Amino acid sequence: MEKRQELYAGKAKSVHATDDPDRLVLTFRDDTSAFDGERMESLARKGMVNNRFNAFIMETLQAAGIPTHFDRRLSDTESLVKKLEMIPVECVVRNIAAGGLVKRLGAEEGQALDPPTFELFLKNDALHDPMINESLAETFGWATPEQLAEMKALTFRVNGVLKELFAEGGLLLVDYKLEFGLFQGKIVLGDEFSPDGCRLWDARTREKLDKDRFRQGLGGVIEAYEEVGRRIGISFD
Repeated sequence: MEKRQELYAGKAKSVHATDDPDRLVLTFRDDTSAFDGERMESLARKGMVNNRFNAFIMETLQAAGIPTHFDRRLSDTESLVKKLEMIPVECVVRNIAAGGLVKRLGAEEGQALDPPTFELFLKNDALHDPMINESLAETFGWATPEQLAEMKALTFRVNGVLKELFAEGGLLLVDYKLEFGLFQGKIVLGDEFSPDGCRLWDARTREKLDKDRFRQGLGGVIEAYEEVGRRIGISFD
C-alpha cells in the first residue's frame, strides 16, 4: 500500500490518499485541541495512544457485527481505512448528564439518563457544530430519513457493546459522538473512537479519564487515556 498526498488535516488527525482509490491512511497526531481550536497543545504519545485505542474499539465493534471503515493498523500512528463519502451529521448518545447537556438544560452532572438520549449535530467548525434534528437534515440534504434511521440504530448498538466493555474495566461510558459515511452505498461507522470523542469516568470515584482532563486543565491527559486502555485490554508498550 503506497501512501500518497495529504487530502485533509484536521485538529488532531491527517488523511492521505493511497494507490488504492478505495483506501486512505488515517494518521493520528500528537496535537490536542479544545473549544473549537481556541486551545491547542501537543501531547507526547497521544497519536500512538489514540491510534491503538481506536483500532481496538473498531475491531471490537466489527466483531459485534457493526460495519466500520477500519481495515488495519499500519504503524504506531497510522491506520488503513476505507474511503467513505462522509455524512456531515454527528450522532451523540448520552448515558449520564455531562458537558453540553448540563449547560443547555441545567441538569445535574452525573445524573443517570434512562433511557439514554440521542442527539444530532451538524459537523461544521465555522458554525460550532450546531444541534439539528432529522427534519433539518432531510430538508438541507445532509442525510436521508433512511440513513438517519440506520445511523441511530447503529449508534445505539455501539452503546450496548461499549457500555459492557468499559463496565468490565470499572468504567462508565458517559457519552460519545459517532460519525458515519457511505461505502459502496452502505452506512459505515467512520472517523475514530477514542477518549478524544467520548467521556469516560471511573465507576467508583467518578474521576474523569477523557479529554475533559485537557479541557478543564486537570493534567495527566495521556496517562488517563492509557489507564482506560489498559483496563479494557489494550497494550501501549
